[in-house]
Amino acid sequence: MKAQRKDMCTQLLECYNSDGEAFLQRIRTGDESWVHHYDPEGKPQLMEYRHKTSPSPRKFTAVTSAKKFLFTLFWDMEGVVHIEFLEQGQTVNSEQYISTLRALKLRFRRVWCDKDSILQHNNAHPHTSRQTQDALRQLELTTLPHPAYSSGLAPLTIICFPNSRST
Repeated sequence: MKAQRKDMCTQLLECYNSDGEAFLQRIRTGDESWVHHYDPEGKPQLMEYRHKTSPSPRKFTAVTSAKKFLFTLFWDMEGVVHIEFLEQGQTVNSEQYISTLRALKLRFRRVWCDKDSILQHNNAHPHTSRQTQDALRQLELTTLPHPAYSSGLAPLTIICFPNSRST
């Protein structure tokens, strides 16, 4: 595994050494993440004006709603390139990911005139399945090698929530 990782790093360094900044500008990174939606429940009385001596209104509480959904985000050096929200209860499988790749390829054609983009995503099963690999070849999308157990190469949390600190 260490040799494989070293070979991949060497290959990427060679690409950077030969193309420089242009190599980095071609990379489009993608990842999925869950979004939790909270609906605060409150009463209209909380919006009413009250005198200082009036009893304090009951405070609303944030109640976890049943809304939790998955989104897929692709970004590059400039920012967000493409985003898709999945319907509640839907997860990413090969078929869904291929649909996302097709939409992404159309986006590449519209925005970059089909410039030679390089796709970087992790090695989750929907990204590495035979169906997905066939679709990547059909769509003529080049991918960066991604060594096993390297989820840190696609830091979606940092892109979406840059001010959050992990402890």
